[in-house]
Amino acid sequence: MAMSSNLDPIIAIATAPGRGGIGVIRISGSGLRPWAEGLCGQPLKDRHAHFLRFVDRHGEIMDEGLALFFPGPHSYTGEDVLELQGHGGPAVLQRVLQDCLARGQAMGLRLAQPGEYTQRAFLNDRLDLAQAEAVADLIEASSLAAARSAMASLSGAFSAEIQVLSGAIVQLRTLVEATLDFPEEEIDFLEKYQAAERLRAVLEHLEQVLQTARSGLVLREGLHVVLAGQPNVGKSSLLNALAGDEIAIVTPIAGTTRDRVVQDIHIDGVPLHVVDTAGLRETDDPVERLGIARSWAEIARAQVIVHLQDARQPGDALDEAIVARLPAGTPVLNVFNKVDLLDDVARAAPGASVAARQAVAGGPVPGGPIEALAVSARTGEGLDALRTRLLQIAGRTPGSESPWLARARHVQALEAAQGHLQQAAAHAAHSDEVLDLFAEELRLAHEALGEITGEFSSDDLLGQIFSSFCIGK
Repeated sequence: MAMSSNLDPIIAIATAPGRGGIGVIRISGSGLRPWAEGLCGQPLKDRHAHFLRFVDRHGEIMDEGLALFFPGPHSYTGEDVLELQGHGGPAVLQRVLQDCLARGQAMGLRLAQPGEYTQRAFLNDRLDLAQAEAVADLIEASSLAAARSAMASLSGAFSAEIQVLSGAIVQLRTLVEATLDFPEEEIDFLEKYQAAERLRAVLEHLEQVLQTARSGLVLREGLHVVLAGQPNVGKSSLLNALAGDEIAIVTPIAGTTRDRVVQDIHIDGVPLHVVDTAGLRETDDPVERLGIARSWAEIARAQVIVHLQDARQPGDALDEAIVARLPAGTPVLNVFNKVDLLDDVARAAPGASVAARQAVAGGPVPGGPIEALAVSARTGEGLDALRTRLLQIAGRTPGSESPWLARARHVQALEAAQGHLQQAAAHAAHSDEVLDLFAEELRLAHEALGEITGEFSSDDLLGQIFSSFCIGK
């Protein structure tokens, strides 16, 4: 989306499509008051609700409702804003909208593009870029936890952290630039101003912000969890148990699931995109082979793999072959299902399976780099432990909340800033011989942080961000 001009007044229906009790039409532009008062047929008191009839340019009553005028810069967009609140029927809203467009043709009134109101709020310094993105995140929040964190971002909690980090870097930049400008002073910059210690403190703070941002990213986008394993180990039953509904077809016949089944669930406010896949095995059935290929494709892009096994037959050759093909670096939970079918002797025997011993112990059994958990999809045994572990992988603990939401670009910018600061720390080890390189890495780190709040942002980035908003916001 091209950057819009603040000179053009814009209009849009601000409420969601469909029928509703109330519908809102929002108009924003500079110097809007004379036109707004002419439209409403009376003077408009600032931030005051005026009850009136909406009369078209031919004198016919279209609707009745409220008109509110917000003078710039003390409005959402920073411009003059007129809101017309009437009945929420699509036909009546469109009628009022089209009449306003006809009346505003002379002054260039046009339909707003997606996100253009919030874009103008950003361009007029009413919001920074992270806060502007939080507007969309608040609207799209799929859980109470996400809504709270989005509101915290909109209120400036995330931006405040970035400003503290940027301020500390600016102080270092000021000192080092002064040293570079006056080399005759022969100041040992790194030692005199404790630059290395200051930089270390900034890096520690940045690491804390980065970890919180990663948690906020999971809260916003969710965690991609793939249930993998050989046929008839209970993947579909586990999906149904986690979802609390009969999402996937369950039968005793191995290979019932031929294609992936995706279900979005929430655990303590964190969205999980759980994928049930076809059982992994060698087969001559062309349809099943296609399903298995899709299963491996899902596994390749998983953020967490739940490798499900039958607790009665753990660790057989096929499961070992599956483990050997799992992607390196992806967290794997080795989950043993059907523990309810183990008898007491099998659970307590010295040679019992990992799942059986865990069921007796009532908690996870260390199993090397791949954790072991025991569950019963049929009775619910062990499901709470599985949910808790998935939350921990997502960077959360039960009952906790992320202080703010984050997006992938925020995490990438923080990681870039961290890399530049680490490089600056490496230059600092060479004393003042490389102060110019030290200063350059500080500048690059500062710019990376500025991309988050919009201090350093390209028009292409802004267009991409705001084009994803709904119309009217």
